[in-house]
Amino acid sequence: METLYLLVPLSLMLVLAVVVVLWWAVQDGQFEDMEGADYAILMDDDTPSGVDEMPPSARSSREA
Repeated sequence: METLYLLVPLSLMLVLAVVVVLWWAVQDGQFEDMEGADYAILMDDDTPSGVDEMPPSARSSREA
């Protein structure tokens, strides 16, 4: 019975901490775009911007 005097307040504090963290996450916009990251990986361009598809040495050998 004596352990309940310790465990009940600890569990209530844990529940309160979880509720606060979830409330903060919702208010911070963590759950706004749930599918954006799924599609971002599919639309990712593998070539960096400003870089041609083929290097100049490969282009000149193909054109000849």
